[in-house]
Amino acid sequence: MMRLIRIIALLPLAGLFIHCNSSKLNNPPEQQFKIGNTTVGIQSVATNLNVPWQIAWGADQQIWYTEQSGSISKVNPETGTTKRLLLLNDVFRDRTSGLLGMTLHPDMKAHPYVFINYSGYSKDKSKVSKVVRYTYNAEKDTLLSPVVFLEYPAWTSHFGARIVIAPDGKVMISTGDGAQHDNAQNVQSPNGKVLRYNLDGSIPTDNPFKGNPVWAWGLRNPQGLVYGNGKLYCSDHGDATDDEVNLIHKGANYGWPFVEGFVDTDKEKLFAKDSMVTAPLKAWTPTIAPAGMAYYSSDKIPELKGNLLLTTLKGNSLRALALDANGEQLVEDVNYFEKVFGRVRSVCVSPAGDVYIATSNRDWNPNAAPAKNDDRIIRIYRLDAKDSDPAAQSAVIAHEKNEGLNKGALLYTNYCASCHKEDGKGIDQTFPALLKSPVVTGDKKLLVHTVMNGRNAMPKFSFIEDKELAVLLTYVRKQFGQGADAVSTEDIKKGRK
Repeated sequence: MMRLIRIIALLPLAGLFIHCNSSKLNNPPEQQFKIGNTTVGIQSVATNLNVPWQIAWGADQQIWYTEQSGSISKVNPETGTTKRLLLLNDVFRDRTSGLLGMTLHPDMKAHPYVFINYSGYSKDKSKVSKVVRYTYNAEKDTLLSPVVFLEYPAWTSHFGARIVIAPDGKVMISTGDGAQHDNAQNVQSPNGKVLRYNLDGSIPTDNPFKGNPVWAWGLRNPQGLVYGNGKLYCSDHGDATDDEVNLIHKGANYGWPFVEGFVDTDKEKLFAKDSMVTAPLKAWTPTIAPAGMAYYSSDKIPELKGNLLLTTLKGNSLRALALDANGEQLVEDVNYFEKVFGRVRSVCVSPAGDVYIATSNRDWNPNAAPAKNDDRIIRIYRLDAKDSDPAAQSAVIAHEKNEGLNKGALLYTNYCASCHKEDGKGIDQTFPALLKSPVVTGDKKLLVHTVMNGRNAMPKFSFIEDKELAVLLTYVRKQFGQGADAVSTEDIKKGRK
């Protein structure tokens, strides 16, 4: 009887305990949107993060994530409880560098490995990128026994830095060219490549070049890497044009820096005569800054099934890229949630078919002031009919502001605003301000020359047609140059000479 009384007495407490740990997923969504005919809810799973760079679904049903500052943590999406697993003490962080990519082995029982890619320091204190394999200790719930099996040169940008485990168990790593363009075509350099290793860091005997980890090359800054139906896909940042999504083949050359996007200029055709260049599945101009990728195979949100999910930074969106039956062509590109969450860096999919994305609004190049809860990991999930709002807006966002822009303002938004910002104030010590700049307000020949030929890290914009470039530069001078006179098509033609 006493035992029964104790059990009865504990029942309210048990109910309170369950309530206190009740699933965040059962809370009402913060927002609702329509993806085709499917209504999805939006929930923040983790907030106030320090630039989450990689998110991955773990076998423990939690989301593992890296933060650029150097920590690896995981969050329980049902409760929002977070646990730090590792804090690196040798991270070099400056602009795009820091703790970046991570992948968990798909069979953590047999191979309890977690691979990370970060920028740090070598023994002689020079800056390097590192790929390190950690062993996950489930009892202690921590990462132990680091093994550095790749250390390669790092410069100031273009780190690439995604990692995935291939269906055959190999470790695939995307590396950027480090903004040193010669690296991408040099197969003796690990930069600007997709690399392939064994789990122990040795080089597979069936790689294209004996004793060489290079699997594919000619890449600039590949920030997305994912397998879908056994095929490897990669997103790559272009320069001023041609952001790409590529299907990665063994021993393939993707052309950078001699080819951007498709082989369609005389210079590119000349290079392609002597070097076989693999064309991208898609290229975007204006650029969108493509980042992390995932493959959606669930029936939960049927409109996304069989799609590559691509996050974008400059594009501020999640794109769904539908593949053909063979996975060798992109047949549709739908742009979701544009400008809803800001910059989006990473994406993963749970076994239940929920999509998780990580924002990147506190990184080195914010579009605007970050929201109070940035950065965050966000869940996008299907809502039952009873919970759905019939008036939910489409996740394909129509932006009246862009539609109403004059031609000069639209060109500025497409080509300039991601660096110099909509207000022309730039970012201190990173992107120069256009407001009252002598390059903008002074002799227009200097402005034309600078934009046509590039300057320091600024790429060349000579690919823009004369008439459009004149409209763009006229807008810049009128908007940020205190009413300086217009730039004509003739001014552009003279500048080309």
